[in-house]
Amino acid sequence: MLLKTADLYDACASRIRVASSTPVLRDFGHRNPFHGRIATVRCFEDNSFVKKALAREGSGCVLVVDGGASMRCALLGDRLAELAIDNDWKGVIVNGCIRDSAIIKELHLGVKAIGTHPRKSEKKDRGVTDVAVHFAGIEFIPGEWVYADADGIVTSPEQLAL
Repeated sequence: MLLKTADLYDACASRIRVASSTPVLRDFGHRNPFHGRIATVRCFEDNSFVKKALAREGSGCVLVVDGGASMRCALLGDRLAELAIDNDWKGVIVNGCIRDSAIIKELHLGVKAIGTHPRKSEKKDRGVTDVAVHFAGIEFIPGEWVYADADGIVTSPEQLAL
């Protein structure tokens, strides 16, 4: 069953957090809607920890990446998106940019990001994983649940069903 954010809001408004529309997170992946448990990375213009996270078994989770809203380089590209699929991640939400968007839109992975940029990120092994990150007006907490579709993003402490 497809869980739509509008329906989740109608049924569970008091139990969920709703992301604001600013910054605008656009849809880039072919999987839409998507949902799963939250895993997080906080990094700035260095996707080393994004790669490390996506190289692990995703078990149907969604990686939420707080890239500090940088518009100077990409934190996710086609190779990392394919790695995510190979390791059973359902989606990646990036507070920053991606690249290889024409390829990513064909991959069965949920991807939301602020925009695109052709430049690769640095590779200096800087970042942190499994910490609460805050952007789009809400806090993304590892282990909680995120639901995303064309209408937006909602999070919940527990798995939701309609």
